[in-house]
Amino acid sequence: MGIAALVLGIFSVMFAFFGGIFGWVGSILGIIGIVLAVVGRKNPEQKGMATAGLVLSIIGTILGFVMVLACAACVGALDSM
Repeated sequence: MGIAALVLGIFSVMFAFFGGIFGWVGSILGIIGIVLAVVGRKNPEQKGMATAGLVLSIIGTILGFVMVLACAACVGALDSM
């Protein structure tokens, strides 16, 4: 579970930087990564990777939502011109 959480955390941060629909994908991957990281932290052998996956997943989830909001704000600003 720790390895899967780490991989999903990396992908969530990567997809979150693109914004738009990819921001949503990054947020969804981040939420799944958070769940897997919490489960993976119970295994002492993979606790380090699960913790890294948890941190990256949280960052990816927040960044994904922020990028989606930024894209929506840009589209809204262009529409009002």
